Amino acid sequence: MSQKQINRYVVIQKSLEGLLTVKEAAKVLGLSERQVIRLRKGVMQSGVSALIHKNKGRKPSHAVSDELKGKIISLKLSDNYKNANFKHFNELLERFHGIKLSYSTIYNILNSTGIKSPKKRRRFKPHTRRKRKPQMGLLVQMDSSPFDWLGIGCNYSIHGAIDDATGKVLGLYMTKNECLQGYFEVARFMLENFGIPASIYSDRHAIFLSTKASKLSIEDQLEGKVCNDTQFSRAMRELGITIITAHSPQAKGRVERLW
Repeated sequence: MSQKQINRYVVIQKSLEGLLTVKEAAKVLGLSERQVIRLRKGVMQSGVSALIHKNKGRKPSHAVSDELKGKIISLKLSDNYKNANFKHFNELLERFHGIKLSYSTIYNILNSTGIKSPKKRRRFKPHTRRKRKPQMGLLVQMDSSPFDWLGIGCNYSIHGAIDDATGKVLGLYMTKNECLQGYFEVARFMLENFGIPASIYSDRHAIFLSTKASKLSIEDQLEGKVCNDTQFSRAMRELGITIITAHSPQAKGRVERLW
């Protein structure tokens, strides 16, 4: 007997001895008075065995037989079904073998024997192109691309800026390597000829974003800790320009396609 059944027997026995009323026993056991009366009657007739559920030790009538379990496991391990995931296997059992069981039942039978469902193929998620900004000057994409632009067997980096709304090139400047000077020259040409944009979209190069930014923990951010601006980001901030950094080349695809 479980401890719960022992406690219930003690309370029922006290009720039979007149030490507790039916109402008091019902309150102690958390049962209705009708249930207590039924239990009292059962204990009087059969003793403590009346408190043990009649189905204890019996297999549920709706339980899957060991023979059927063995058949399901054998079919799953066969060459015909070994590569089918559990959901598909469940459907095949009903279609070709007349075995109609719930998915959870099939899952529990197979999983209990150590059989795992083959991994599903990840569904291809197409990249949706971000819509262009509605007006020129709201967002400018900046980037640099190293290439043998002069055809002399030596790479040079072209720094460029392109307007997101119109696709218009706002400035280009070539240097030996990607550098701060290249982006400053592009920014100077853009500002003098097209005005101040609202924001600049760039990659996470150290020219735009401090290398320490990724090292800030959530706790540090909650405490208000921030990284110092880079020279370029500080200059843009003083002009009221917001710098937005992308996490992938595809995110700033317009300037990438420019190259």
